[in-house]
Amino acid sequence: MAVKCAFLFPGQGSQAVGMGKDFYDKSETVRDLFDAASKRTGIDFAELLFTENDRLEQTEYTQPAILLVSAVAHKLFENELPIKPVFALGHSLGEFSALESVGALDLVDAVELVNLRGRLMAEACADKDVGMLVSLGLDDATVEKLCEEQRSQGRQVWPVNYNAEGQIVVAGIKEDLKALEPLLKEAGARRAMLLNMSVASHCPLLQSAVEPLKEALERTLRDEFIAPVISNVTAEKYSDKATALELLPKQLVSPVLYKQSIAKHDDEVDCYIEFGHGAVLKGLNRRATKKPHFNVSDMASLEAAVRGVEELA
Repeated sequence: MAVKCAFLFPGQGSQAVGMGKDFYDKSETVRDLFDAASKRTGIDFAELLFTENDRLEQTEYTQPAILLVSAVAHKLFENELPIKPVFALGHSLGEFSALESVGALDLVDAVELVNLRGRLMAEACADKDVGMLVSLGLDDATVEKLCEEQRSQGRQVWPVNYNAEGQIVVAGIKEDLKALEPLLKEAGARRAMLLNMSVASHCPLLQSAVEPLKEALERTLRDEFIAPVISNVTAEKYSDKATALELLPKQLVSPVLYKQSIAKHDDEVDCYIEFGHGAVLKGLNRRATKKPHFNVSDMASLEAAVRGVEELA
């Protein structure tokens, strides 16, 4: 098939109770993968995902749950239409889902790995009152300058997710983020609001998680990439274990260059396929690309994605 596809994988914030249930109910393969992941981690994923509970919002559970649903969505798509992507790109946690999709991580290993990643992130933030804030309507330079000015006064705030034009997420100490909020609005932000997050992702506050994650990656990563992955840290492609080992621990304490990645590589592809609950990345991509965007989040959208890609061929 000559269609050039990019595979996309969402990160934390895309979770919802009930995600993946249609796959689970209708596919024995998916149920087997859920069972294997549950046995390895001690997390009952069917209970976590399909019943009302508080744990799905805790990062050590959120991350493996999102990865598992993204990975089974990709597996089912691959069963219907086995195509190799031009590249795989994930947002934050999604970079690990991307690695699994190109063969650099075993699915159950990947679930266990991001369960650990979530735990390490929670531990790094346990003794601090941290949070994340989204700014809408300001350019990058304005947000960066305001954060820099605040840090020069001893506050701890960093731009961490470059999601789309005019949408940046800032992480740091919650009180410092609250102090930043009115300054962003004075500068012309259409909106500046705290997000429901218990960790401060992609900033120096997570430094203590870097080495333990690197050790786990060393044990888990395979040097077997069937396609390149785009790094959140550099917006560049990589396709070997050595580079992954260098970049993935850095990703914990570096900004996610998502919009830069789309801008840099958009002309290489004909379409995007997003695997996982909802269509968060489709929303971010709306102004960045005119290319078709398919989402695989249940059996109906799986069929629509397969049909859509086949029609492009």
